[in-house]
Formats: sequence, structure tokens, C-alpha cells
Amino acid sequence: MRQTRSVEIGTGLFVLLGMSALFFLTTQTTGGDDFSAESVYTVEARFENIGSLRERAPVTMSGVTIGRVTDVTFDPATLEAVVRFVVDAQFDRIPDDSDASILTSGILGSQYIGLQAGGSDIYLEDGSEILFTQSAIVLENLIGKFLVNAGSKEGED
Repeated sequence: MRQTRSVEIGTGLFVLLGMSALFFLTTQTTGGDDFSAESVYTVEARFENIGSLRERAPVTMSGVTIGRVTDVTFDPATLEAVVRFVVDAQFDRIPDDSDASILTSGILGSQYIGLQAGGSDIYLEDGSEILFTQSAIVLENLIGKFLVNAGSKEGED
């Protein structure tokens, strides 16, 4: 009887420690904000489809995080998603004809905004809008198009 009780207590402690470790890992890996800047400026971009882009998603240029998404809204007049993001003020020489794309980190990873520099001599500033955008590639749409194409080719044979 005594040995059974000590096994039950040991098992309970093991499960409690495991749950505590999972909670700790969850709080340390999700919502991590590795972007911090003393001074920022706000930029806006419009997309037809943002996929699963969320607030706090990174904004990168050449693979370096230079900003964060701050707001995602829907414009009922143009039927587009409006994404506002902040860029660290030290990156003040981004041409205003740069393009913004919604990219995915990995195959099933989270989405983020990737900027590619344009060639203009005028630079983005607070309140600027990026006019050249590329919407997110939605995996479900690609699979659907592939299946439709595969089905139509089989019907031809």
C-alpha cells in the first residue's frame, strides 16, 4: 500500500513538472517581440489577400527584421485589406517605390511582410503608402488549382 502511494505521488509530481515546463516554453516562444526601436515611422500597404498575417508579424528587408505589423483592417470601399506597420527610424532610406509581399516562413510557418527595395530617390516616411504589393499565396488555392488541372487532363485522355 505504501509503495503504491509513493508511485502515485511521484507520477503526480512528474506530470506537474512536465506541465510547468510546457507552460514556461509556451510563454517564452510565443509572442516574443524581438523588434524594439526607440523611434519608428508608420507605413501602410493594401493587399487583396493577406492570408493569415496578424498583428505583430515581422516586417523584413533582405531577411533582417526592420519593423512590425501594428494594424490589419478591411476597407469596404476598395474591398482590400489595409495593413499598417512600423519601421525602425534608422532605416529611413527605403525607396518609396519599394514593393511589399506577404511571405511565409517555411512550408506551414507564420506569415510576414517582406520588402524589396525600389530605385526611387524619394524615401518612405511617416504616413507613406506602399503602392506595389503582392498578396499572400494561399496553399488551399494552389492545391485546388492543381486538382482542377489534373482532373481536366485526365478527362482529355
